[in-house]
Amino acid sequence: MVIGILIIGGAVYSYFIKEKPVRKVMIYYYNPENDKDETGNVKCSRDGLMAVEREIPITKTPIQDTINLLLKGEDSAEYPLEGFSLVEVNLKENGTLILKFNDPLNKTIGGACRVGILWFQIEATAKQFPEVKEVKFLPEELFQP
Repeated sequence: MVIGILIIGGAVYSYFIKEKPVRKVMIYYYNPENDKDETGNVKCSRDGLMAVEREIPITKTPIQDTINLLLKGEDSAEYPLEGFSLVEVNLKENGTLILKFNDPLNKTIGGACRVGILWFQIEATAKQFPEVKEVKFLPEELFQP
């Protein structure tokens, strides 16, 4: 909380600025340096995922907010993807999280390594939430080599 005093034309005003409560989340980015085999080749595996702690405002949609933060790509070589956006989040009672995306420019297709890395980052970021047991993507044509 910030407390301040403002003086305007001799009149004194005091004010309070409430800071919004936040929660810590992990954003999973890919680092190829952490994903090499014994000969130095990049494996394109989950071994390259690196967790970065971030803060988000406390809302009723923390999973959606966290995935959207990943997609902004502040610390990522893979994200943001032009035109790619999260449009719907649906968490089923059995723990299946269905993420529906819009990809009008087909930015999620490409080689097997690239699409796997894109997939892994979103999946790991979503699975940090204990209620998420499985992640599915819609449309199913996303992340195809």
